Amino acid sequence: MTRRLLFNAFVMNTTSHIHHGQWRRPDAHQHDFNDVRLWIDLAKTLEDAKFDSLFFADVSGLYGDSDADYSVYVREGLQIPSNDPTVLVAALATHTSDIGLAVTSNVFQQHPANFARQIATLDHISGGRIAWNIVTGTQDNGYRNFGFRALEDHDERYRWADEYVDVTYKLWEGSWDDGALRRDKDAGIHADPDKIHKIFHRGERYEVEGPFLPSPSPQRTPLLFQAGSSGPGRAFAARNAEAVFLIAPSPEIAKQQIDETRALAVAAGRRADDITFHQGLSFVIGDTEQEAREKFEEYQRFASSDGYAAHMAVVGPDGRVYPADTPIAETATNTAHGFLDHLRAHITDREPTVGDLSLQRLRDTVVVGTPEQIADRLEQWQRAGVDGINVINWVIPGSFEEFAAKVIPVLRERGLAQTEYAPGTLRRKLFGDDRLSARHPASAYRGAFGARDAGEFPVAN
Repeated sequence: MTRRLLFNAFVMNTTSHIHHGQWRRPDAHQHDFNDVRLWIDLAKTLEDAKFDSLFFADVSGLYGDSDADYSVYVREGLQIPSNDPTVLVAALATHTSDIGLAVTSNVFQQHPANFARQIATLDHISGGRIAWNIVTGTQDNGYRNFGFRALEDHDERYRWADEYVDVTYKLWEGSWDDGALRRDKDAGIHADPDKIHKIFHRGERYEVEGPFLPSPSPQRTPLLFQAGSSGPGRAFAARNAEAVFLIAPSPEIAKQQIDETRALAVAAGRRADDITFHQGLSFVIGDTEQEAREKFEEYQRFASSDGYAAHMAVVGPDGRVYPADTPIAETATNTAHGFLDHLRAHITDREPTVGDLSLQRLRDTVVVGTPEQIADRLEQWQRAGVDGINVINWVIPGSFEEFAAKVIPVLRERGLAQTEYAPGTLRRKLFGDDRLSARHPASAYRGAFGARDAGEFPVAN
C-alpha cells in the first residue's frame, strides 16, 4: 500500500532565507515579509493545497565571523531584518483551521517557563496545531545578543537543550492532571487544586517552581521538530523528536542518517516509527524538461554567490571565518558538524573545501523537471526512508502556488499527497493521537507530581 508523503512549507519571516538573490525577481514578494497579509494569504493557499504544516525557521543573530564587518548580510537581506515567528503564527492561526504551524525557538533565547507558556497559548489559539522546532544555535553573534560571551561548545549546547526540554515537559505534561480544569458554575469551582501541581525543578541552569499558569492545551506538548544531524544532534532527536528535518545531499546519505537515528530511538525505548523524517528540497517545475532547465538557468541568473557563501560560512573556535578554499580536514569548528559530515560522505574523490558547502545547497537539494519527473524523484527519497518534504521556495508566494497547482495533483494520483485533512490536532493528523506517545520521555511526568505542598524549592533571599 502506498504511503503518502507529508509536506511542509519551509519559510522564514525575512527577505532572503535559503535561496539568496531571488528576492530581486519581479515575481518575488518575500521582501514584503513585514506585511501580515502576505503570510495570511500564503497560509490559506497552503491549506487549500492540503500541506501538513507551515514551518517557520528563525535565527537569533548574524551568521559568520563574530567581529567582522556584517554588511554582506544587510546588503543581501540575509535573515536580517527578520521577525519573531511565534508572534506571526498567532495571526495565522485565526485565519486557518487545519494546517500545522511550526515555530523555531532557540533554547538560549528565552527562559523555558515563559516559552512553555507562549507555546501553550498558541496551541490553545490554534486548536492544537502548533509544532516546535528545537534548536541550539550556531551563531556566535546570537549568543552575544543574549548576554553570553561566545557560542557554547557544541556538545554542551545539547546538554543545555536536555534540561530545557525537561522543564517544558514537566510544565506541559505534569503540572496539570487531566480533568483539573472544571469550570463548574454551580459548584463554584473553576479548577481542582488537588490536580494542579508545582514541579520544583532544580537543574544546572534552571530553577522552576510552578505550577504552570496555562491549563493544558489540546496537544499539551507541541509536535516536536528537531534538525540536528551531528552525533549529539541525532541522539537528542532519538530521545525527543517526532519529526526530524534533513538537508541530506542524496537519498543514500539520508537513509544512513535515518537508519542510525531510528536505531538510537529504539535503544532509547521508543519505536522506530515514532519519528518522521523530512527532507528539504527546492523545485524547478516545467511542462517539459527543456522548460524546467531554462527556468533553472533563470533562477541561477538571480542567485547571489555572496549570499550563499555568507550563509554557509564555517567559523573557527576564534570566531573567524575560514576562506572558501580551506580543506574541510583543516577546519576546527563549533558549528555545522552535520553539514560537514554530509559533505565528506558526498565528495569522496577529493578533499572537500569550505566553498563546496555553499555550492552543495544549490546543486544537491534542487529537483528540476516536469511534475512527473519530480514525483519520480520524490519516490526515490521515500524509498530511502524519508516520510516528508520541506518545500523550500525560490519566491513567495509563486513557488508554493506552482507546486500546489502542478505537482500536488500528480502526487495525489500516485497516492503520495493527501486530498483532505484528517480531523483533530496536528499530532492526531500525523500520529493518530492528541498526546505524546507513552514511549516519549515527557510522558514520565504525567501524574508524577504530588500534593500541593510536596517538594522542596530554594527560597530567594
